[in-house]
Amino acid sequence: MPTEQFLERLMNTYGDELLRMCYLYLKDYQLAEDAVQDTYIKAMKSYKSFEHKSSEKTWLMRIAINCCKNVMRSRWFNIRQNNLDNHIEKISDDPIENFVEKNSVSAAIMALNADDRQIIVLYYYQELSVKEIAMIIGKSENTTIQRLNRARGKMKKLLVEVGYDKE
Repeated sequence: MPTEQFLERLMNTYGDELLRMCYLYLKDYQLAEDAVQDTYIKAMKSYKSFEHKSSEKTWLMRIAINCCKNVMRSRWFNIRQNNLDNHIEKISDDPIENFVEKNSVSAAIMALNADDRQIIVLYYYQELSVKEIAMIIGKSENTTIQRLNRARGKMKKLLVEVGYDKE
């Protein structure tokens, strides 16, 4: 099993990126922190089986995405998200706050479905190549390009709806 220095290196090298990606995936900071922690635990347990066919970052991102998906599969998560969305709709009556929220690129990303959000985050925030993303999501490069283009189109539509220029 890898040493504490190994874990510390992973945390220092990839911690912020993993947390950002998990947050954008789960839309909840505490759940994102938990998913990152689970990612490190799983990485420590399975490092011996890591075959180095991909980069360490790609391998960790795949583990993190699987941890996020596990969280999202839980019934508790779905109930919590529905209650949170309803609560936000009830309290956001301030037009200035609504304008700022709607004009946020992050808000547009959060409005995407999980698959589209995943591919946008991996490509633009994690700056992974299409090949690396294809390895992470377990799809071909062509399928990954199609999904990325579809997600871009949805993002563009969301941003145009809230007033961003069409260009």
